[in-house]
Amino acid sequence: MLIGEVARRSGVSTRMLRHYDSLGLVRPTGRTVGGYREYSADDIRRIFHVESLRSLGLSLREVGRALEDPAFTPSALVGDLIQRTEERLQREQELLDRLRTVDASTPSGWEGVLRIVELLHGLNSPSAARRQQAVLAPAEDVPVPAELLAAAVLAESDANVAGALRWALARAGGDGVASVASGVYSEAVEIRRRAVLAIAELADSPGAAAVLTDALGDEDATVRKHAALALGSRGATAAVPTLIAMVVEGTNDIEAAELLGTLSVDPACTDQIMSALATELTTANPAVRIRLAQALAELPVPLAQDLLQQLAEDHDRSVALVASTFLDMLAKPPSP
Repeated sequence: MLIGEVARRSGVSTRMLRHYDSLGLVRPTGRTVGGYREYSADDIRRIFHVESLRSLGLSLREVGRALEDPAFTPSALVGDLIQRTEERLQREQELLDRLRTVDASTPSGWEGVLRIVELLHGLNSPSAARRQQAVLAPAEDVPVPAELLAAAVLAESDANVAGALRWALARAGGDGVASVASGVYSEAVEIRRRAVLAIAELADSPGAAAVLTDALGDEDATVRKHAALALGSRGATAAVPTLIAMVVEGTNDIEAAELLGTLSVDPACTDQIMSALATELTTANPAVRIRLAQALAELPVPLAQDLLQQLAEDHDRSVALVASTFLDMLAKPPSP
């Protein structure tokens, strides 16, 4: 079969067939009476082999090696192609995300587009200092999409950069809580921790309290701690059990005790706090009872006095001394 007929039937152009010939991929093995090269049935089968391998993404050089190498194994080739395709799809997904981010910023001109692209490059830098600089650089009146900052917050492992990102997210406008809330429900504990820290700085925004309340039930103590501190500082009584647990465990116990003192002023919360503290005082651990005494000292005197008196008679001298000291301090009139 002559080259023109092969091209018509195979769909491979005559130019490409000649290119295959020059590379040694498919060389017509026959000759006509007139001396023209003629493709045999085996040559045509080889053309379809080449085209099939090319359709999988192989270069012509790789196709040649695959056809000539006697040790060639299709499984190794397919595995390599899968990896390369996944990498290509990841790059294309990153490009798509970048384009969507630029579009979401609704830039009014090329300066706006370039600003967002510059920020994206900065946030993807391997240098923590460069990432932080990108966040803190002047915005030049170009709004940064909250979705972009939220994604960076959830991915950032450097504490300084993460702090800058949370600061920027809190000032970006838009629905920052919705943008980062999904992180609170992630399977990865590090992402949940980053998300709850970000929402803590957005705690006055609509929807933040509900997400933080959900975080109080997290299996990770750090997530629960950040949620309780944020909620407690805003008067949310849902934080009380976690704040009590923080005092008992000695985790940010001073902050937790101060918040319990503030919350105890609310009559709706007083009984809950006093009942929980009284229950915890039955512990056999003197160090815990000392922390509970410190927490009681943060409460209004009428509430704390009875339990502190009980601790002042504790069989452990250290506990009794701390409680007695607090009782003396509370008994003194405030300085004028």
